[in-house]
Amino acid sequence: MSGIRVLVAGASIAGPALAHWLHRWGAEVTVVERAPGLRPGGQAVDARGVAKEVIRLMGLDAAVRAARTDTAGAHTVDADGAVLETFRADDDGGDGYIAEIEILRGDLARVLHEHTRDHVEYVFSDRIAELTQDADGVDVIFAGGGRRRFDLVVGADGLHSGLRATVFGPHERFIRHLGLVLAFYSVPNEFGLDRWMLQYNDAGRTALLRPIQDATRAMAMFSFPAAEFAVDHRDVTDQKRLLRERMAGFGWLTPRILAHLDDTPDFYFDQVAQVVMDRWSRGRVALLGDAAFSASPMSGGGTGLALVGAYLLAGELATAGWDPEAGFAGYEARMRPFVAANQEIGRMHVESLQATEPVEPDMDALMELVERAINGVELPDYAGRAPEGAGKPHSGPVRP
Repeated sequence: MSGIRVLVAGASIAGPALAHWLHRWGAEVTVVERAPGLRPGGQAVDARGVAKEVIRLMGLDAAVRAARTDTAGAHTVDADGAVLETFRADDDGGDGYIAEIEILRGDLARVLHEHTRDHVEYVFSDRIAELTQDADGVDVIFAGGGRRRFDLVVGADGLHSGLRATVFGPHERFIRHLGLVLAFYSVPNEFGLDRWMLQYNDAGRTALLRPIQDATRAMAMFSFPAAEFAVDHRDVTDQKRLLRERMAGFGWLTPRILAHLDDTPDFYFDQVAQVVMDRWSRGRVALLGDAAFSASPMSGGGTGLALVGAYLLAGELATAGWDPEAGFAGYEARMRPFVAANQEIGRMHVESLQATEPVEPDMDALMELVERAINGVELPDYAGRAPEGAGKPHSGPVRP
């Protein structure tokens, strides 16, 4: 072991993925999560292109595939349910509109936690309350009253990152609302859904139903335009009120889906937003995933950014002998073009939903952008690059 102690804030996807690679390179890792445990359910997230290679390198390909939603494809429909367009999961080698690997966010978090929990310290129901940096480390005070010192701290705590606000400044400085609001929650599968996602769009609003592994239930999603977003992301009552108000009168199966709104165990509601920052690090503190570079759910690339970013951040730090200035700089240099492509995809998707008239894109330019968003980053072989003292790949116990 290298003796490097790293604190990671956030136990969803980016945090546990980073913990895996940091441990692989010999670091002692603690993950702190403000929730009392792993959050189940959530949006279906995708892994395409280079992100699938990261999953393979982690030794998790079989486990992730076993937890997939196993969606065969998607139908866009009209208000009467007639199919307008079909997309298959095997289109474009499994990297198309419906990805070959689609998995509920909560299921992927569970796989990552099970894979790392034997060699990573997880602390739930707590968070970073204060931290102070000096040349040699970071002193952290936890909300629960604990005090500890770490060599490095990484915020992987999402769009509304508390660590980002503490170290870099208020949320308004970095969050860019894209004019769309998104909600999703699970409902009883009373709609006969069988491996095919159904999506209805009209005048900038969307209603969607997708299958999940539990065939008795389905995941519902709504989106609607909103030029401003002033709803507290923790005020669930107000969120449900606004969702009902904005989706009133919408066609297709919307009334039946909304009828389950008060009974669902896993309601999520938030603005569709991106995080734009000049730097993702300050001293011995860095950011990863949505906390640093959210591309929005409409990009389809947020999970890929988290997984690839975790691989590169840990690898660059180990290669730099755990020097934060050099390691963070290498991570940013490798990730920024990849992030830029995915954020552009996210903005274009939102714009297409809000367009009043169909717009024909430049297909050559669009395909080139999609390729950069899926595969536009190199994965160095860090196993052969780490300098003396950076730690060696650790072969401690892993869980399949």
